[in-house]
Formats: sequence, structure tokens, C-alpha cells
Amino acid sequence: MLPCVATGAAAAKQAPRRARRGSQMNITPFAVEQWMNEFETQCSHNLAETCVASLTVSELLELSGSSAEVLQQLLPMKLTYGAIEGSERLRSAIARLYVQRRATDILIAHGAIGANALVYQALVGPGDQVITVVPTYQQHYSIPESLGADVIRLPLQFRDGYLLNLDALRAQVTPKTRLIAFTNPNNPTGALMDRSTLEAIAAIADQVGAYVLCDEVYRGTTQVGDALTPSIVDVYPRGIAIGSMSKAFSLAGLRLGWMCAPPEVLKLAEVHRDYSTISVGMVDDFLAAMAIENADAILSRSRHIVRTNLAVLDQWVASEPAISWVRPAAGTTTLLHYAFDLPSREFCVRLLNETGVMFTPGSAFELEGCVRIGYANSPAILAEGLERVRPFLRTFSG
Repeated sequence: MLPCVATGAAAAKQAPRRARRGSQMNITPFAVEQWMNEFETQCSHNLAETCVASLTVSELLELSGSSAEVLQQLLPMKLTYGAIEGSERLRSAIARLYVQRRATDILIAHGAIGANALVYQALVGPGDQVITVVPTYQQHYSIPESLGADVIRLPLQFRDGYLLNLDALRAQVTPKTRLIAFTNPNNPTGALMDRSTLEAIAAIADQVGAYVLCDEVYRGTTQVGDALTPSIVDVYPRGIAIGSMSKAFSLAGLRLGWMCAPPEVLKLAEVHRDYSTISVGMVDDFLAAMAIENADAILSRSRHIVRTNLAVLDQWVASEPAISWVRPAAGTTTLLHYAFDLPSREFCVRLLNETGVMFTPGSAFELEGCVRIGYANSPAILAEGLERVRPFLRTFSG
């Protein structure tokens, strides 16, 4: 089977792409989000979805065991801006997801996407070097590029099981390295860095005083074990962890995320947040606190869904000779490699038009020869969608 092949833009090191309009810097369009915006409402079976099947408010209340009290707490709530940095209740609950962290180590943002943006705005400027492990969420290279940073993309390889080559990272780090960024569990591959790998990255970064940004929105969705995997903030003083209610916690509609970071990073991020977010909604804060306080129950549900669904996907991949993969260790997504010559966008558009099934093209991650599948939707949608893909694949394999 053919692995995904990086396009020229995903080479290990390259000059940042900075489009200019007049004297202002312009940012590269967000390929994954534009794909979703264009096609998400046109599919019958959304296998591009990255969130664990979303909770209803009723399900959230049931899992939290607090249905009777919630309305009494909500009805008298005056809908002001609320606590600007996030409520003490919410930040304290989030802090307990890490080792020896307090509410003062947490800053609430408008989704993980807002938290990531704040980190880059706070720490990165022209001339700084940012090393980004790819494939990844596009924020982690396009935002620092737009800020004038020298972005080095360090590609994960199919042959390595999409696990980080630490020697390759060491070779790229210089005294100009300001930040090393990656997703863990990885989006889109589902690869998972263990504690020893995080410690090795921390040691490399520490040699030059660099920060390490770890986007951990899929943390809690491992295929083995029930404990939360180590966070970068548990192993490195200059570690920055990004979390969200959207993926593992199944509450994307709250549009709430956070960063756990060193004090100096939080202070700088707060300055930038005042110009964009100010605060999140009080009701969102309230429901998020309730969910995090009952993280064990919600994450147990999420792990059951991703493990049950991955078993279905595993059997399907084994029965399809044109498809290969690296079986994901965590998360809600993985890459499916196909063994025929067709651009990934054309593959996905034709698949959608002919079957109603939606994948995400590898080209959205600057890869070809593969598509990203999200397997944490309802089991029925996944199973039915995969069956619809079978005859489509036969048109290429004969």
C-alpha cells in the first residue's frame, strides 16, 4: 500500500509563506475549515466529524447527576460578562486534569482555537523560529507564519507509525527556537506520544529555553487504559497545554477552551484576549464546569464510543485491499491511505457526490494519497457510511 506523500509545502524546512495585501500581512486560508464549510451540510454520512458524538443538555445533566439543581442555579443568573478569565469553579475543575495545578494556572478562551491563537500572539513575532510537527491542525503553522516567524515543519512518517523522530527534532532546534508545537494525540493520524517522548522533547527545548505548545484537545480518548495520559505541563515548566470542551468532552456547542501555561504566558495572552474575546458566555462557563467536574463519567462515555467504533473501522480496513493505515492509539481521527492515483480532493468530492459520505482530503493537511476519517460519530452512521464506501472503492480497483 502507498503511504501518504507530503507535497512540496510540507517539506521539513522552508521559508514561511507570507502573502501581502498592501503593507498588511495576510494569512493562508484554513484548508480544513474551508472544506467543512463547503461540504458539511451536503452529506448524509459525516465521517469527517472530529468530535465524539455530541451530548445533549439532557445527557449532560444525567451524566453529572445534577438535573434537579441546575435550573435553580440558572434561572437567577444575571447574564453579565462574568469572570473575565473564567470562573473560579471552572478553572479549578480544569486544573484537576493536570498534576499540581491551580486555577491561577488556567486561562479560559473561546474554544481551543482561541487559546492556540492567543499563545502565538503572545509569544511569536518576526525572526522567531517555530518548529511545528506535521501533519497537524493548520493553526500551528499558518498563524506563526502570518506573524512573521520562521516556521520549520517537521514531518511525521508513515514508516515510523507517525511517531516523532527525536533526532530530527534535535537537528532543527537552534538558539532562535522560540516554540515547539504539536498535537497529542495527533490530529489527523491518531498517533500518541508517551511520557518518555514528552520528557525528551522537554529536554531538547530546555537546552535553548524554548516553550513547548501541546494541543491536547483529544486527551482522554486513548484506546488502552482509563487514566489521562501525561500532559506537557506535567513534565516541563515551559510547557503550554491547550484543552477544549469540543472533542473528548463532546460539547462543541459551548465553544469553550483553555490554556494551562506558565504565569508569564498567561499574562501576555490576557493582554491579547482583551482585544478579541474579553470573556466567554456565563452559561457556557457554567455548563463546562459541570462537565469537567464529572470528567470521569463523560470521558468514560467517550472512550466507549471511540473504542467500539474503531473496532468496526479496523475490521473494515482489513477487508479493503486498496486501503492501509497506521492504527490510531488515541483520538477520534486517522488517515486512510488508498492505493490508486487520484488527488485526495477529487476522491472526496466524488465520494460525497456518489455516496453521500464525507471524508476530509489529505490535501487539507498538505498530504496526498490519503483521506482523514473521523470515527467517533454514532455507530450506525459509521457502519452505514463505510458500507457505502465499498462499491466506490471497487470502481478504482476493478
